[in-house]
Amino acid sequence: GSRALPRGARALVVTAHPDDESLFFAPALLGLRRAGAAPAVLCCSAGNYYNQGEIRKKELEQSCCVLGIPASDVTVIDHRDLPDNPAVEWDTHLLATIVLEHIEAKNINLVVTFDAGGVSGHTNHISLYSAVRYLHSERKLPEGCRVLVLESVNLLRKYISFLDVPISCLLPGDALFILSEEETEQAKRAMRCHRSQLLWFRRLYVLFSRYMVVNSLHLL
Repeated sequence: GSRALPRGARALVVTAHPDDESLFFAPALLGLRRAGAAPAVLCCSAGNYYNQGEIRKKELEQSCCVLGIPASDVTVIDHRDLPDNPAVEWDTHLLATIVLEHIEAKNINLVVTFDAGGVSGHTNHISLYSAVRYLHSERKLPEGCRVLVLESVNLLRKYISFLDVPISCLLPGDALFILSEEETEQAKRAMRCHRSQLLWFRRLYVLFSRYMVVNSLHLL
C-alpha cells in the first residue's frame, strides 16, 4: 500500500552513493513509477572512494535507465566537502541546503531517503537522514511536502528476501512497495549496471537482500 503518497506525487529519492538506488531503493522507485509518480534521483556523492567517480556516474545513469528514470532526472552532487567516505560525517546544513535547492527547483512534494539507521549503518546514509530531518523539523520544506524514510531492519530480516514479505505486510508502515518477480529481475539488472562495484559480497547481497524486493517506509 502507499497511502502516504500525495496526489500527483513528484518524488525525489535522495541517495548517498551511486548504486544506493538499486541496492536499497529499487522497490520504491519502481513502485512510485507504478503509482504514476515519476521519481527523480539525487545522489549526493560521485562514489569517488577508489577514484572511480566518472565511471560510477555513468553506471548510475545506466542503472536508473533500467529502472525507467531518464538521465535528465538523475543528478549527482560532486562536492569536495561531501566525499564518499564512511569516516567523514557530512555537514548537515550543507547537505540540507543542496537537498532543499533540488526540492524547490523540481517542485518536489515527496522526499524519500534513509532512516536514522541508514540501512547498513553507513555514516553517509545517516547524514542524509539528519539533513532531511532537519529540513522537516525546522519547517523549511515547501508546504505539503512529505518525507518517507526507508526502514532499517535487523540483520536476519535484511537477508531473508522473499520470506520477509509476510512479516512486512503485518508491520505498521506508511508505505510498502513489494516488487513482482518481473520487477525484481529489473532491479537486479539495474544493480548489474554497477559493474565496477560487483564484488562477490554484492552478488550475494543481490541474491538475499530484502531491499531488492521490499521497501517499507515511514513518514517523518
